[in-house]
Order: sequence, then C-alpha cells, then structure tokens
Amino acid sequence: MSCTGAVASFSLWRLRTGAPQPLSAYGRRISVRLCSSGMMSDNNRVAVHRILRVDHAGEYGANRIYAGQMAVLGRTSVGPVIQKMWDQEKDHLKKFSELMVTFRVRPTVLMPFWNVLGFALGAGTALLGREGAMACTVAVEESIAHHYNNQIRMLMEEDPGKYEELLQVIKKFRDEELEHHDTGLEHDAELAPAYAILKRVIQAGCSTAIYLSERF
Repeated sequence: MSCTGAVASFSLWRLRTGAPQPLSAYGRRISVRLCSSGMMSDNNRVAVHRILRVDHAGEYGANRIYAGQMAVLGRTSVGPVIQKMWDQEKDHLKKFSELMVTFRVRPTVLMPFWNVLGFALGAGTALLGREGAMACTVAVEESIAHHYNNQIRMLMEEDPGKYEELLQVIKKFRDEELEHHDTGLEHDAELAPAYAILKRVIQAGCSTAIYLSERF
C-alpha cells in the first residue's frame, strides 16, 4: 500500500469509529419524532436548527456537485456510478428538506452561492477526468462524514434518548457518505493530478461552507 493509501485508510478508520454504534437497524423506514418546537428549550431549539440548516445546505451542495459531474461525465463509463451516488444524495436532501419544514427551520441565506459553487466544483473536477471527479467525491464525502460524526457525538452527549431518531437519520446518511468515499477510492481518485493538494483545497472549502451555513 502506498503512503497516501495508508493515510487514507487510517483516516477512514477514524471516521468509521468516531461515533457510537447505531441505535437500530438501518433497514427500517426512518422518521423523526422529536418534541415539537414549542416544547424544546431555547438551547435545544438552537442546536437542532443549526444541525438541520447546515445538513440541508451540505446535502444541497452535494447534489449540485454531482449534477456538475454528470454534466461532464454522464455519458461516459463512470456515469452510472456517479448517478447512483447522486440518487442517494437526492434522498438525503429530500429528508432534510422535510425536517426543515417540520421544525420550521429557515435555510441558509447562502443557498444561491452553494448552488453555483457546488455545480462549478463538480464540473471543474470532472473536466480533469474520472480521477478528478472521484478525488472530489473522496474529499467532500470524507469532510461530510467527519462533520456528521461531530454531530452524532454532540447529540449523544446531550440526550441520546431525546434525539434517538435524528441520530438514526444522521448515522444512516454518514454511512452512505462513507460508501461514496470508498467508491471514489475504488475508481482511482488517488490518480488525479495533484491529488493531495486538490483534496486539501476542497476540504478547506467544505470546512468554510459548514462554518458559514451553520451561522447564516
């Protein structure tokens, strides 16, 4: 295994073990029945709103990235692979959109920026070829999985019983993001031009987007 591959494997191990085990099997239909907004304390309300706002924005951005990749590579041999990952991201976005309505959470005001920047990132890395698109997938999905692990840890420390079903949603989506990460590696992400630099730059952008979307 190459040095880069070893580092990637160790990072993935950390992501997979960064949170407690799921509370229930993933196979059952997921719904969320937290206490209504009126019954939540101010601190709980703020925390849940921030989680839903940033996760909705993240899944929206991921959808735009895959849309950009499909615009460039949709007719190539890797098109079906990208489409499969995109379809899962569509399900993630649909779920968080429903939760935004349920808990009366406003979306981030930065949605128009993530619309344009997400598509540009997807299309731009896809222009580097299959490897470039997959390098983008690895970088983004690793960042999202790390972010979800932080949320899981916070909710577990706060009150796992109260947030049980929200935890199930986040854990399920976290595991699917890690599957996308693995898919990217399996399709030669590490062969992309300047892979290590490209990955760092994309992940720095993801960290900035997460920070801004939580607050605005």
